[in-house]
Amino acid sequence: MSAENTDVLTVDVTDGIALVTVNRPEVRNAINATVLRAITETLSQLAENDDVQVLIFTGAGDKAFVAGADINELAVRTPKDGLKATMQGVYEKVEQFPKPTIAAVNGYAFGGGHELALACDIRVASTNAQFALPETGLGIMPAAGGTQRLAKLVGLGRATEIVLTGRRVKADEALDMGLVTEVVEPDELLVTARETAQAIMAKGPLAIQLAKTVIRHGFDVDHQTGILLERLAQSVLYSSAEKAEGTTAFLEKRTPDFHSAAQKDVSK
Repeated sequence: MSAENTDVLTVDVTDGIALVTVNRPEVRNAINATVLRAITETLSQLAENDDVQVLIFTGAGDKAFVAGADINELAVRTPKDGLKATMQGVYEKVEQFPKPTIAAVNGYAFGGGHELALACDIRVASTNAQFALPETGLGIMPAAGGTQRLAKLVGLGRATEIVLTGRRVKADEALDMGLVTEVVEPDELLVTARETAQAIMAKGPLAIQLAKTVIRHGFDVDHQTGILLERLAQSVLYSSAEKAEGTTAFLEKRTPDFHSAAQKDVSK
């Protein structure tokens, strides 16, 4: 089934996977205020849609995932806009989305496009993908989470070099530094992203949601707090119908029916 589409964003929901495509190929899918509003509305709808288990972001066409922010809008932004940080706020919503997110990066992922990919849980790339944070060349800096998320992902020194030089990182280098988890041919990109989504959906949905939460929040706190989050989340799972189904299915040598188990947890 397909979800509601807009002029700048298309959403297709099939077999538990929501494919969200930034649809401005004429400007290499550049992000503007309209796209940001559409992403915000879409996230709200998909979070409440029980048919959606995993979300995949991509860009229309084969040239660009998202080639940054719309420069026409950027040129007239003021200090007040900087403090408002609209794009940063939207990408916080992407990062905090309760279901797993995958960026399927086809072509250019520059500026705000790179930062959108960074806000996702998992990134897969086509061989023609290129990543860059070129904002310093415009007299500004990455400010939609790029300075923080990139450093945590690839390390402080490497992230600093990428941000300060604004250089392009090709797919093979992105794989080597851990920026992406897999690189495939362009015609295999969405197939690979969907296979990753299907592998996730085969697991317990509550376990997936809590694992994502603990990884995300545990990364930003001290070790003992992170370990405590892990312990508390596990205690919740030990009382779930999902755990009972998963362990029973393993002992009975059958595929677990996590969907039915999840319904039991909801009805408690």
